[in-house]
Parts: sequence; structure tokens; C-alpha cells
Amino acid sequence: MALALEWAARDMYGTAPNPRVGCVIVRDGRLLVAGHTQPPGQPHAEAQALLEAARRGIDVRGATVYVTLEPCSHHGRTPPCADALVRAGVGRVVMAILDPNPLVAGQGLARLQAAGIDCETGVMQAQAHEINIGFFSRMQRRRPWVRMKVAASLDGKTALHNGQSQWITGPQARDDGHAWRARAGAILTGIGTVSADDPQLSVRAVATPRQPQRIVVDSGLQIAPQARVLDGGGTWIVTAIDDAEKSAPLRERGAEIIVLPNARGKVDLPALMQELGRREINELHVEAGARLNGSLLREDCVDELLLYFAPVLLGDARGMFELEALTSMDHKRRLKFHEISQVGDDVRLLARFI
Repeated sequence: MALALEWAARDMYGTAPNPRVGCVIVRDGRLLVAGHTQPPGQPHAEAQALLEAARRGIDVRGATVYVTLEPCSHHGRTPPCADALVRAGVGRVVMAILDPNPLVAGQGLARLQAAGIDCETGVMQAQAHEINIGFFSRMQRRRPWVRMKVAASLDGKTALHNGQSQWITGPQARDDGHAWRARAGAILTGIGTVSADDPQLSVRAVATPRQPQRIVVDSGLQIAPQARVLDGGGTWIVTAIDDAEKSAPLRERGAEIIVLPNARGKVDLPALMQELGRREINELHVEAGARLNGSLLREDCVDELLLYFAPVLLGDARGMFELEALTSMDHKRRLKFHEISQVGDDVRLLARFI
């Protein structure tokens, strides 16, 4: 199963909205063939492994299959993998975890067992969940897994008061941040960041078969039509107003306008998360300023913080989040450290809300 998980991780960037899945087929302790899920519309991990076995003339009848997610049992872009395994005549299937998709959810397991195939589940289940944490979030909560990335000084500052922020962290940390961008289905920022930095909001430091969807939260449609984040078209602009005059030049740049107001005349952030789930976004990567970061945190829209701390002090400067002052320590938000590592000269900290 550990090897199957390694195969699943071979394509962290290209399978969305499908999960990342790996499959290995063995007999008598010897690896016969392996595969991983291909981009949407192409074979899933099990089908890819079986195709490779057929190409190489390998007989898999009676063999044991290790797969990191329950084989699918429904017709989507591709036919059911459970049926393919039954036709191949495998003898045993070991699954790390059941598929949370309501269209599967144990039905793939049932179909294999009905065909007389010995099945086992729960092997390295935590690791299998981790590699597809966004897919599980979308299937179970109907919203993406939201990861907020911040690069800061050791005293928690992200920019000088004059707006200068390049560069607090080193090149290795910046490249690592692009790898996290690449695995996400979408990257979200706010109008403040667009106005101040004019970002491209694209993946450039690592090779990727696709660019994540770009999203700008802009309650008043203040974004300039020439903003670089609109280059190439397809950007989603989420706003609180339905203004045809302001929308027209943005639509001419190929942007889609999504109107989601709340009672205060701002973007309804929880509703946005549900909308992104409906649009099949598994993982959402947030790179925004302190104001939008604070709003997302207040609205309970963030699952984990991806923090890069540089060994520098900036003193009186802009912070990571705009949050109201607490009147009691009882109100503090609690997180747990999930992973801590050094990236170049900087420290990367992944912390999850409890």
C-alpha cells in the first residue's frame, strides 16, 4: 500500500477534480504492474494498471490488487474500475479507504465481494485520506479544503506600511509555495492584493499540466480591466453587486462575474465556499492580504494555515490577519501543528484548526 501511495503522489497536480489514486498489482510478493489516475477523462489508477498489464502480456488472474481508494462503481467520464477488476479475474483487492463519493460509498466494495473477490479495507487509511484531503472535503462537506498561505517575518509581519513585501522569504520558500499552488484546484486573492501587487496568480516555479482557476474577491467591482490576473481569460470575479456597466469590460477580458452578496454588502464567503464545491474545486489555495485573511478566518472558511517564516524582524509593519481584539483568552482560536520543516533559510509550518 505504501508503494500504491507513492504512485498516487506521482500526479499531485493533474487529476482534479478526480482524486489522486495509485494502484499496484502483485503476486507472491512480486510486483507485476502499477498505475496512477490520469487527467480527467482518461483511465483511473486500476484501469491504467490493467492496461499496462495487457500491454506487457502480464496475466493478473488471481493476483492481489492494492489501491489507495475504493474502486469506483459508476459510469462517469470513464467506466467503473470495480467492473474492470472483476473482468480481469483478480483474486484479492486491498483498499486503503472507502470512496466518500455518494455514487460509490461502498458500492465498489460490494460489487467486488459479490463477484467472489476477497477484499480488505483500512490499510494506511490516514495517509490515503491525507493525499486526497480536498476530495474528501468536497464530497463530505460540499466545500473545498481551504489552505491559507502567508509569508511573514519571525515577528508575524507580511509587508511594510508602504506596501513593500518583496521579498521576505527566500527563493526556495517561494518555489515551494508555487508547488502548493499547483496542487490546488483554485487560487483565491482579494482586490486589495490585486490593486497593490498586480499579481499573475499563476504557477511558474514548478512544471504543471494545468493552471489552477484564478479567483478574485472584489465586493465593489473595483478591479482594473487591465489587471494581470485577467490575462488569458477565465478568471472568476466574486462580487456583492450586480453592476452591468462595471462588469462589461471585465467580461470582455474573459472574466466570469459571480454575484454573492451578504447582508452587509460584502461577498458571502461561506456561500462562496459552497459554490466552489459545486464547481468541483477540491483544494482552495488562498494568497490574500490581512483584511481578506481575517474575514475568511472570522467566517470559519479556513481549514489550515500554510505559513512561511523568514529569520528576519520587520517591527512596526503589516500583520498576517485583521482580527478583532479578544476580551478573554477563552475566545482564542486553537490549531494543531501538522507539519514543521525547513525550506531553504525559512521555516514552513502547516497548522490545522481544531
